[in-house]
Amino acid sequence: MTFVRIGGVAHHVTVEGSGPVCVLSAGLGLSWFDWDPVVPLLAPHRTVVRFDRPGHGLSAPAVAPPTAAGEADRIAALLDALGADHQDPVTVVGHSLAGFHAEAFARLHPARTAGLVLVDSSVEEHPRPARTDAVSRALGRALCAAGLPAALGPAVRRAAVRSDPASRALVRRVYRTSRVLRGALLENAHYGAVAAGLLDLRDRFPLPPGLPVTVLAAPDGSARWERRQRTLARRLGASYEAAVPSGHLVMLDRPDAVARAVLSTKRS
Repeated sequence: MTFVRIGGVAHHVTVEGSGPVCVLSAGLGLSWFDWDPVVPLLAPHRTVVRFDRPGHGLSAPAVAPPTAAGEADRIAALLDALGADHQDPVTVVGHSLAGFHAEAFARLHPARTAGLVLVDSSVEEHPRPARTDAVSRALGRALCAAGLPAALGPAVRRAAVRSDPASRALVRRVYRTSRVLRGALLENAHYGAVAAGLLDLRDRFPLPPGLPVTVLAAPDGSARWERRQRTLARRLGASYEAAVPSGHLVMLDRPDAVARAVLSTKRS
């Protein structure tokens, strides 16, 4: 466990294993330890980098709203801070909202990308306008002033993550903080803007030729969600895989499927 400073913000990072690098980034409100079941499957073959975005996990609060390009550059800056060689491309794995960030990285830093794995990634064909920072920050202040993070944060986590494998002590350490609530609210408020930013990047920055891309979806009985994930795979020229059975947190329900998707990436 270590911390690196990016854009003036302390980011919590863990690095394990050996071999080519893969970067794992979890969805809205999640933490580095949500990848715990996947790491033992990857570490014998990959150097596994996990990090918490600002306001998530153990990282410091955000100082600016997220953007698609900014999150792509955050991953690049993280690799630089860890001393990664620009000549050694990495596989980037993005879950849910972080799928936007992973795809943006592949488009803006193609020479540094060996593969792309989107784990039940968010999909927005027609992004809606985001709420303003003012609304998000006011809501955060009100909830924190009422003491809700300390009172309800771990309970909300347990309700959202079924059969949570994380220890109660770790969940309390992270989710009792106002910082994590504010971080989740900020990302949620700018979800539409980040989605729109990614659509703009798709128009201007093609994925590198021959890049292996996998869309690993968790349809969970939803024909509509499966159609949207298959459409995403076609749009990106990606292979489509369904993690069945699995809920949205594929890394917890089917770590074997995530590891298989990562280990199968080999750029032509």
